[in-house]
This record gives sequence, structure tokens and C-alpha cells, in this order.
Amino acid sequence: MRGLILSPGRWNHVVEENQGLDENGRFFLPGPLSLSPDRLTMSKKGASFRAKGEKPDALAALQAANEELRAKLTDIQIELQQEKSKASKLEREKNQETRQIKEHEQHKNTVIVTELKAKLHEEKMKELQGVREGLLRQHEAEILRVIKIKDNEIQRLQTLLNAVRDGTPDKVKTVLYSEAKEEAKKGFEAEKIKMQQEILELKGAKKQVEEALSVVIQADKIKAAEIRSVYHLHQEEITRIKRDCDREIRKLMEEIKFKDRAVFVLEKELGVQAGQTQRLQLQKEALDEQLSQLREADRHLSSPKRELPHPSGAGDTSDHSGSPEQQLDERDARRFQLKIAELSSIIRKLEDRNALLSEERNELVKRVRESESQYKPLLDKNKRLSRKNEDLSHTLRRMENKLKFVTQENLEMRQRVRTIRRPSSLNDLDQNQDEREVDFLRLQIMEQQNIIDELSKTLETAGYVKSVIERDKLLRYKKQRKKFAKFPKKPVVETFFGYDEETSLESDGSSISYQTDRTDQTPCTPDDDLEEGMAKEETELRFRQLTMEYQALQRAYALLQEQVGGTLDAEREVKTREQLQAEIQRSQAQIEDLEKALAEQGQDMKWIEEKQALYKRNQELVEKIKQMEIEEARLKHDVQDAKDQNELLEFRILELEERERRSPAINFHHIPFTEGKSPLQVYCEAEGVTDILVAELMKKLDILGDNAVSNLTNDEQVIVIQARTVLTLAEKWLQQIEVTESALQQKMIDLENEKDLFSKQKGYLDDELDYRKQTLDQAHKHILELEAMLYDALQQEAGAKMSEILSEEEREKLKNAVEQWKRQVMSELRERDSQILRERMEHIQHAQQRIKELEERIEAQKRQIKELEEKLSFFGPSVSIQRQEPREKTRNVYLLGQWNIVYNKRNWRKDDFIIRKWTTVYFDTED
Repeated sequence: MRGLILSPGRWNHVVEENQGLDENGRFFLPGPLSLSPDRLTMSKKGASFRAKGEKPDALAALQAANEELRAKLTDIQIELQQEKSKASKLEREKNQETRQIKEHEQHKNTVIVTELKAKLHEEKMKELQGVREGLLRQHEAEILRVIKIKDNEIQRLQTLLNAVRDGTPDKVKTVLYSEAKEEAKKGFEAEKIKMQQEILELKGAKKQVEEALSVVIQADKIKAAEIRSVYHLHQEEITRIKRDCDREIRKLMEEIKFKDRAVFVLEKELGVQAGQTQRLQLQKEALDEQLSQLREADRHLSSPKRELPHPSGAGDTSDHSGSPEQQLDERDARRFQLKIAELSSIIRKLEDRNALLSEERNELVKRVRESESQYKPLLDKNKRLSRKNEDLSHTLRRMENKLKFVTQENLEMRQRVRTIRRPSSLNDLDQNQDEREVDFLRLQIMEQQNIIDELSKTLETAGYVKSVIERDKLLRYKKQRKKFAKFPKKPVVETFFGYDEETSLESDGSSISYQTDRTDQTPCTPDDDLEEGMAKEETELRFRQLTMEYQALQRAYALLQEQVGGTLDAEREVKTREQLQAEIQRSQAQIEDLEKALAEQGQDMKWIEEKQALYKRNQELVEKIKQMEIEEARLKHDVQDAKDQNELLEFRILELEERERRSPAINFHHIPFTEGKSPLQVYCEAEGVTDILVAELMKKLDILGDNAVSNLTNDEQVIVIQARTVLTLAEKWLQQIEVTESALQQKMIDLENEKDLFSKQKGYLDDELDYRKQTLDQAHKHILELEAMLYDALQQEAGAKMSEILSEEEREKLKNAVEQWKRQVMSELRERDSQILRERMEHIQHAQQRIKELEERIEAQKRQIKELEEKLSFFGPSVSIQRQEPREKTRNVYLLGQWNIVYNKRNWRKDDFIIRKWTTVYFDTED
């Protein structure tokens, strides 16, 4: 430790002097913290000394200690400044060294790159020189060969000229005739070879076209079968869904009808009851009016009897006559009151029943709406399926059109092949005619069979559609019969006496008549709306299906007309027949001319045999060239595989780098220390301090921190416990540093191993590329040898005869073709070599870049390890107890005792915070 911050405690006189204190007024104790048993005993003596009382000697000692502390503080500050300057100087030196190393590496890399460029340039120049020399040699050889040919021609012409000079005109004629024959023979053979080559090319093209056409037809057939199967499946599913929907809709419609009837009956009853209630109310009002009239009449009758004096005879008669009338009125009034009570009770009952019926009607309306919401998704689903069916039918139509277009193209190609093919003899002509007729008949049979299949399918679908339409007609007929079977309802009229089924009813009293909403004069019910909507959708779907089937039948009929007959087809056949007859006549005339020429020349078949042998030899060489091309393609494929493997390895490297970059931290492996020794003890022994046992020191601190054993105060025990925690933290931090160091070393080893592995893989890939390049070079050499063999074969005896047969222009064309092919091969070789060189340079650059990155990573790990070692070396003297002079030891013991004396409870929190801050600052592990 560099120092310890202390609170002044009861040193008021030291605080007043403000000497040896920091900015916060706390005492600063320099030097390392010694926690040996001798110093602990000194602290106890200091405690006993404090118990005896303060003396004037203590003040003098404190002043001396204060001066020493100030001197020590200045020395420590000077040392701190020196250490900072040294650290900055070391950092500058380290930066300079790293910069120099980087510059040195860059210089080395530039030197290597320049050397490689120079080597590549030299190799390229050497290869160009070799190619130039080879081309010069070839050119000289060709010039010599041309000179020899010209000399031979000059000698032949000289001999001919001498023969003409020496011989007679007959000989000249025979010679000229023979030369003309030879020239005609050569022209005929050249034309024959050309025709044979054209026939072979056309045969190959025809085979390729037929194969492609067969593949396309098979694929189209498979796709059409799949589409048809999917179409039929969708049709079945649609019919099944329609059946389910119809069934559910019928159920729902029956329920709706049943509910509608119930609602109608309830409304009818409600109307009757409403009419009865109105009638009773009117009767009640009439009775009330009669009662009021009777009461008024009674009042009028009773008032004169009271006022006027009646005579005796008259009064007797009035009394006798009035008493029965009053009795009758009273009886009528009672009867009317009872009737009114009964009517009011009936009205109440009818109102209650009306409320119940209205509630039931509302519930039925809700159920009807729910049923409508239930069958609406089914209708939507039906519409979606119908749209899907239409899309599938459109795709099927497109595929059928495509198939027809492909078949038409096939027919056109076959007609072209037939017109191009030219027979070599009469037998070939007859055979070709027979083959053509057979092929034509076979094609007609196949196309008619396809048309029959399509028509059968269309008929099946038409029958299916017809059955569906008939079934729909039957269903509609049944529905119409059900509708007509229902008797027509009369309009219901609400009268004074209730609902009546007549148009009008006249009552004697004031009656209210009106028509209800539930009549047959309404436009339509929900049932009728649903049925009409379903019928419209079904009719639209059936109409679409019928139009599609009609279009398919029209297309099939057009195909039948094209195949079977028609005015346009007959005219076309007549024209084609005339063209074929004209071509046959021309070819027959040519064949006759050629046969005459052969008969005149004689049956000289040796040159034909030689030509056939040469042709076979040429075919063998062509096959060998094809084999070598296949081998070359295989080698190219292997090279491409090697490139792909290299790219995969590079991608894997990038993945590993990305994973390392994204990894949160190093996975430290716990390396246990030796048994019975703590890391702090090991570090102290490494620093040369062997007289301190950390375990015993910890035990003593535990004993001192225990209340029952030690005689220290609570604050002193807390300080001892905190000192122990500081030591444990230091021990843990040392252990963590050891673990990080071991992990970094392991990571360095892994990186070096990875670097070696990548270098091995790079070498392996370079060897593989060299091997592939050698194999390619060998293949190209073999191809060149085969070309030379072919050329030598042409130059041999049979080749000489062939060259005599060939004209000068054809020879020149052959030479130019060979030279062009050679130039093309050489240019391809140069391009491949340059491409291989570029790829190798790219691989080398990638490997160098990877090596640089790994070296930089290793340097970073080394720097991190050095920083950790510097931290350890910086932490060592602070934790370990260095050997000091006896004077410094006694001073530290004395200061420790004084620190224990001046410790105060009031400043415990502040000092606790200071100690914690010191520990966190001192044991901070960050860089």
C-alpha cells in the first residue's frame, strides 16, 4: 500500500495546526500497512498508554511525527511524479517500438510482394518466349511443307508439258480427258462428303430435337395429368361442399320456415288479441258514457223532488214508479261494473301475453339472423372454390395450348428434316419414302389417338355437367312445385273485432281497419331471397362450365378438321405432294447422271476403301479428342471443387473470427493453487517475504474480530474485520489474475496452433492447384499430340490421295481451320495459366492477410499479458511486507499505535467510507 487515510479523532490541537492533513481534514499515514503480531501488541500498549492519560511528552512526539509525516508526504509526492514520468516514458518507448515493428513488417511485406511480382514477370516472359519459339518453328515447318507441295506441282506440270510437246494430239486429248475425269471425280466426291456431313449433322439435330420434344411432351403430359387430377379433385370437393351447403341451407331454410310460421301464428294471435282488447276498450268507453248519462239523469230526476212540494197523490205515484227504475239502474250499474272489471282483467292478461309474444318474436328474429350469419361463410367458401376452379381451368387451357404449340413445332421440324434429307440412291429414296409414309401415318395415328382421348375426356366432363344440370333442373322443378302447392294467402285485415282474412270489413260502430305487414303482397321473404341468390350463383357457375366445355369441344373439333380433312388441308397436301414429286424427279435425274459418270470412269473402288479407312481413322481420332475433352472437363470440375473447398475454408475462418468477435468474454479455466497455500502467500514468497504466514494472520484477525475473545472496542473490531476483508479481496484478485494469465496463455497457444493449421491448409491447397495444373498441361499436350497424329495421317499415302482429291481452296480452308484451332487452344492455355496465377496470388494475399491478423492478435495478447504482469508487480509491494530498516519499522509501529489511540466513534462513518474508497481505488482491476 502506498498510504492509509485516517481521521484525526480527538487530536484537536493537530486539527487546529492543519499540518499533515489532506483537504478533508484527515490524517494521512504513509508507508505500507504492517499487521504483524508485534505491531498488534504495540497497539495494545498504546491503548494502555491512552488509559493513563495524556502527557506533555505526547504533544512533542506528535509534533515530531507530524514533521516526519510531512517530509514523508513530500518524498512520496516526488516519487509519484517520478513514477508517472517513468510510466509515460515507457509508454512512449513502447509506442515507438510498436511503430518501428509495424514499419519493419510493412517493409518486409513490400519486399516480398515486389520479389513475387518480379518472379511472376520473369516466368511470364519465359513462357511467352517459349510460345513464340514454338510458333516460329511451326511456321517454318508449314512453309517448308508448302514449298515441297509447290515443287511437286511444278514437277508434275513440267512432266505434263514435256508429254504434250513430245506426244501426239491424241495423247493430249486422252490426258486432258483423264484430267477432266479426275476433276469431275474430285468434285463429285467433295460434294458427296459435304452431303454426308450435312446428313449426319441433320440427323444429330433431328435426334436432339426429337429428344427435347419427347421430354417436353412427357413433362406436359405429366403436368396436364396432374392438373386434370387436381381439377377433378377440386370438382369433387366443390360438389361435396355444395352438397353439404345445400343440405345445411335446406335445414336452415326449413328451420326459418318453421320459425316464420310460428311467428306468423303468434302475430295472428297477437292481432286477434289486440282487436279484442280494442273492442273491449270501446265497449268499456261506451259503458262509461252510458253510466255517466244515467248518473246525470238520476241527478236531474232527484233535484226537483227535493225542492218542489209534491201533492200526496202525485208523490205516491212517483215513489211507486221511481223505486223500480232505481233498482233497475243500480242492477245495470253493478252489472256494468262487474263487466268492466272482467274486461280490465282480460286486457291485463292480453297485454302480458302480447309482451311474451313480442319477446318470443324478438328471439326468433335473433335466431334467424344467427342462421343467416352461419350460412354466409358457406356461401363465401362456395364462391372462393368456384373462383379457384376457374383459375385451374384457365391454367389447364394454357397448358393445352402450350402442348398444341409444341406438337405443331415438332411437326414443322419433322417436315423440315424430311425436306432437307436427300437420298443417295434409288433404294435409299424408296426406303426414305416408306419411312416418311410410316412416320406420317404413325404421327397421324398418335395425334388422332390424343384427340380421341381429349374428346372422351371432354365428353365425360360434358356428361358430368349434363347430369349436374339435370339434377339442378329437378331440384328447381321440385321447389317450384312446392311453391305452387302452397295455397295463396288472403291479406289479413285488422278490424275492431280482431284480425280477419277479408279485404275489408264494415262494422256498425267506429271500427279501425288496416292491413298487416305479413301478407302475400310483400315483395319476397328471406327464404325467397336466399333461394333466388343461390339459384343465380348456380346458374352462373353452370353457364361458365358449359362455356368452357363448349370452347374445349370447339378446339377438339378444329384439331379433328386439321387431321381428317377440309378444303384448306387438302390444298396444302396437294401442294406438298407436288413439291415432293418435283424433288424426287430432280434427285432421280442427279442419280442417273452420277451413275453414268461412274460407269464411264469404271469401277475403281480402291480410293473408296482408302477413303473409308481414312474416315474410320478420323472417327477414332475424334473419339479420342472427345475423351480428352471429357477428361479436361473432369479436371476442370476437380479444380472448381478445390476452389469451392478453399472458399468454404475461408468462409469458415470468417465465421470463427466473427464468433471470437461476438464472444462476450474469455472462458477462464480455474487453475487450482497448491494445497495449503493461498495466492497471497505464494506471491509473498515469490517476492522474498517468508516470515509472514497469511493463514495465521487471518486466524489472528478472526480472533481479534471476535467480541468474546478480544478486549478491543466495537469500532476497533470492525476495523480489524474490514482489514481481513481487504486481505481476502486481495487474495481473490490475485487468484483471478492468475486465472486470466493462464487463460490468455492458453488462447495464445490455440491461436498459434490455428496459424500452423492454416499454413498447412494453404500449402495443401497450393500443392493441389499445382497438381491440377500439371494434369491440365498433360491433357493439353495429349490433345496436341492427337492433332499432330491427325495431321500426319492426312499427310500419309491415303492422306496424299485425299489431298489430291481436295482442291486448293479446301486445303487452304483446312490449314486455316487447323491454325485457328491451334491459336484458340494456345490462347485458352494462356488464359488458364494467367487465371491460375491470379488465383494463387489471391490465395497468397489472403494467407498473408490472415497471418498478419493472427500476428496482431498475438501481439495484443502479449501486450495484455505484459500489462497484467505490470499490475501484479505494482500490486506486490503494496500487499507484501517489504523488509525495512529498523528505524522505519519502529516508526510504523508507533504510528499504528497512535492511529488506534486517536480513533473516534463519531468519525466512524466518514473513516469507513474513506477506507472503502481506498480499497476500491487500490484494488481496481481496470486498465
